[in-house]
Amino acid sequence: MEKQGSGLLRRLVQGSLVKQILIGLVAGILLAAVSTPTAEAVGLLGTLFVSALKAVAPLLVLVLVIASIANHRHGQKTSLRPIVFLYLFSTLFAAAIAVVGSHLYPQLLTLSTAQTDITPPSGILEVLRGLLMSMVANPIDALMHANYIGILVWAIGLGLAFRHSSASTRQLLNDASDAVTWMVKLVIRCAPLGIFGLVAAMLATAGFGALWSYAHLLALLIGCMLFMALIANPALVWWKIRRNPYPLVFTCLRESGVTAFFTRSSAANIPVNMALAKKLNLDEDTYSVSIPLGATISMAGASITITVLTLAAVNTLGISIDIPTAILLSLVATLCACGASGVAGGSLLLIPVACNMFGIPNDIAMQVVAVGFIIGVLQDSAETALNSSTDILFTAAACMADEQRAEQRI
Repeated sequence: MEKQGSGLLRRLVQGSLVKQILIGLVAGILLAAVSTPTAEAVGLLGTLFVSALKAVAPLLVLVLVIASIANHRHGQKTSLRPIVFLYLFSTLFAAAIAVVGSHLYPQLLTLSTAQTDITPPSGILEVLRGLLMSMVANPIDALMHANYIGILVWAIGLGLAFRHSSASTRQLLNDASDAVTWMVKLVIRCAPLGIFGLVAAMLATAGFGALWSYAHLLALLIGCMLFMALIANPALVWWKIRRNPYPLVFTCLRESGVTAFFTRSSAANIPVNMALAKKLNLDEDTYSVSIPLGATISMAGASITITVLTLAAVNTLGISIDIPTAILLSLVATLCACGASGVAGGSLLLIPVACNMFGIPNDIAMQVVAVGFIIGVLQDSAETALNSSTDILFTAAACMADEQRAEQRI
């Protein structure tokens, strides 16, 4: 009997995180319906989860960016320039789509702001001034106060400097990156308990009507991702190959996107994309580099997530933004999204970078991150499906375009 009990406990601890989050979500709803005082009490679990995210996110951004830049190999960019352009342009275009969607269907979140002093910027000039001041902040101060703009600047600078260091030093940076990533994964494993507490406390205080706002938010996120997958990406592919793009688009969605939807990891889906590239008879010298690279910088889904959730926080706090500021947000979201790989829910942990643009304190920004985890069962799956299927899609489009030009020269 004890063995059966221990086996059940082991399956619950080591099982699918998606299933565990669903269990935590349902348990939080049921507890809020049964006992409001108890639901408010277990809100401590959600508070602890958000605090852990706040503690680990700045260090994650610093270490990952330093390691990725320091270990970049020379010579890759030249041979992969068309594919990298497609990766980055689609990520930027996805952020622009999210800006338009958020303007047409503005979202509101349930946030605790009663004890927080918020001084929003008045326009694009003040936003730029705030960005410049954040960029020159002391690195220790930036880490202590979660100044993500300053953290990014120092990480890029140190990464460029470490590119000239010894191989053992760069290996140490990789080991540090792996260690911080392991810590983040450990925190993410606590997401079911954190979401259980967050949902229970939120419904106990705000009522069950708050669930409807999450449904609207999720619909906007997935709608933007579907638009990107079925309209924008095919348009970019047509621009490269000048023929009907949808057979290739549907092949990539079916054989790569579906798998990525359930694995929720672009890195874990690299072998699937490699096998599909071989099946499509693509150039091995190209796809053996472009697909792993795409798992790092091709982040259209992450760009949509960062932009939509940031603008939802902006709308909730009553901060008005103009078109130049929205464009700037698209650029920041693109840069953030390119660093969101490697960790489940990585795009959510980079939302504070975009929130910093509008003077939103880290405490509120991390509440937005927690909202993202609540809807993350579907959001993260759809995001990964878009990201990973886009990697193989643009690699195939670029290879086919090269083949067409070679045939025309013969």
